[in-house]
Amino acid sequence: MNYLIGDIGNTSLKICKINNKFRIVKTFLFRTKSVYLEKNLKKKINQLAKNNTCNKILFSSVVPHIYRKIDKIFRKKNFKIFEIKKFNLNKLLKFRVKRYSQLGSDRIANAIGAYYKFKTNCIVIDFGTATTFDVIKKPGMYDGGVITPGIALSIENLFSSTALLPTFKLKKYPTNYGKNTKEALNSGFFWGYQGLINNIVKKIIKKNNKNFKIILTGGYSNFFKDKIFKQATIEKDITIQGILKVYRKFLI
Repeated sequence: MNYLIGDIGNTSLKICKINNKFRIVKTFLFRTKSVYLEKNLKKKINQLAKNNTCNKILFSSVVPHIYRKIDKIFRKKNFKIFEIKKFNLNKLLKFRVKRYSQLGSDRIANAIGAYYKFKTNCIVIDFGTATTFDVIKKPGMYDGGVITPGIALSIENLFSSTALLPTFKLKKYPTNYGKNTKEALNSGFFWGYQGLINNIVKKIIKKNNKNFKIILTGGYSNFFKDKIFKQATIEKDITIQGILKVYRKFLI
């Protein structure tokens, strides 16, 4: 039996096919804001559904209108669609937050994936549309987190809000401040986010007086892995692993 799980983010939509050993065998990526999203999904449905695939699909979603659109598409093919917050996730982690309803499903999935993989205190840093920091403590408690502007979105907003600054792609490890505008922007963003990441991680550690495993995921993980004062681990599929844990707990 194969299974389908997915993650609907502000920038991208990921759907993964999982085999009977609960390993990812195929990943499909779509741009969430693409005008062709619905058309592209309909083209892929037959490929997703073949080879003895369970008709239950589980998503984490932070884009409700896209989730509703996907739900409609898959239901026409006799699939049953679920979102992870439908289930009592306190059976997997205890959530020590003021308003659970406001906690993003992607952050919940990251926390579940990290805790069940490493079974220790974790800080998950996700370089997505926003850069998020989520704090998970033994013996299985989500303790809150920090949300900061995402790198790509910040670059895009700066470019769209200024007349003379050029757009640019972030490059690794500038060794000097800029000698032209693009170099100055690259140094500012790289050094600025390096400082932001280290400052937030230090404050979390100081507040708790505990050791934490640092887990990086998302697009810019490779840029900052070696620039954090503590050793960090890249886990590109930590969100999917969390969704899979929920699937196995509640849908099998």
